[in-house]
Amino acid sequence: MFNFFKKKKEEVKKKNSFIPLKVREVIRETPDTVSIYFEQPEPFLEYLPGQFLTLVMDLGGKEQRRSYSLCTSPYVDPFPGIAVKRVEGGLFSNHLNDHIFPGKTINVMTPLGNFTTEFHSKNQRHFILVAGGSGITPIMGIMKSVLVNEPNSIITLIYSSRNEEQIIFKKPLEMLQKGNPDRLKIIHNLSQPSGEWTGPKGRLNADTFREYVSNAEYEQRYEEIYFLCGPDGIMETAKSVLQDIGVPEDRVHHESFFSASAQLAHDNALAGINSGVLTRDVKIQVEGEEFDVTVTPDKTVLEAGLDQGINMPYSCQSGLCTACRGRLLSGEVKMDEDAGLSEKEKAAGYVLCCVSRPMTDDVKITIE
Repeated sequence: MFNFFKKKKEEVKKKNSFIPLKVREVIRETPDTVSIYFEQPEPFLEYLPGQFLTLVMDLGGKEQRRSYSLCTSPYVDPFPGIAVKRVEGGLFSNHLNDHIFPGKTINVMTPLGNFTTEFHSKNQRHFILVAGGSGITPIMGIMKSVLVNEPNSIITLIYSSRNEEQIIFKKPLEMLQKGNPDRLKIIHNLSQPSGEWTGPKGRLNADTFREYVSNAEYEQRYEEIYFLCGPDGIMETAKSVLQDIGVPEDRVHHESFFSASAQLAHDNALAGINSGVLTRDVKIQVEGEEFDVTVTPDKTVLEAGLDQGINMPYSCQSGLCTACRGRLLSGEVKMDEDAGLSEKEKAAGYVLCCVSRPMTDDVKITIE
């Protein structure tokens, strides 16, 4: 098992190659969310619980890419699956909700993501999982993996939804809890429940979350580990409370596909607010081939490279998923967001091309 994790963590090759996956089943989870399960390709799709798939499709006459978390566990589920919640005006999410059917083939990129952990049967951990809305998607894969791999570990899931109808994976969650009554506790917190709801209700604020965490504490033999995924408001509240009560940062994991700072930098660049960024020539190495790219103040290294027709890997374009990761060989860049990189990766010279802007004339980046 450890060799498998080591292999996946070190794997950086062929990130931009596509894997065709045939849709096996589409399940309507809520009025605005579907789960999509794929046939296993040959060879099998290897992934870690909590990772995501980047789907690549031609929509509106243009190639589009979107990242969706896997809701399945490679240790439990025979077929990999994702869940997609409809977003108002969302080109990709609406298409997947309305027009995807069994037999359809979708190209995906190699699974990526660091929202995961290693598992061992001897571990005695208390997983405190916090999800909001479709943030339950990667949490499902992690939860099922814990239950099957770590018999001495326990789980508390704090799941916020709008109302009963909007609880994604409602029946699967009920089945998991019924099958593991001594190891899995699920707290549903609804912000706009029906009059028949008798459970916790209202927005998940700091006081409420602090109470949930306090009630979830067990004896010291359990090592607590936290996984947070959901809207920014819920995650910021949870992170703030955990920091206040002294939870070490390395025990708190969070997943997001949107960065407000990266979006602001993008908007400012388009508006001509460039904070001293100048037009510069950058050298980019991709798969052993070197390209000279002119990066203007309104573009990132990735955007400039794609405009020039270079086949560079990318996915979220927010500096979070690391699909566009490269190593800075020389020069200096400014990243609009670096949350996707660990401190070790940054120290080793890695940068994220989708949010990098050259600050010197000697920038050279290799995509490994």
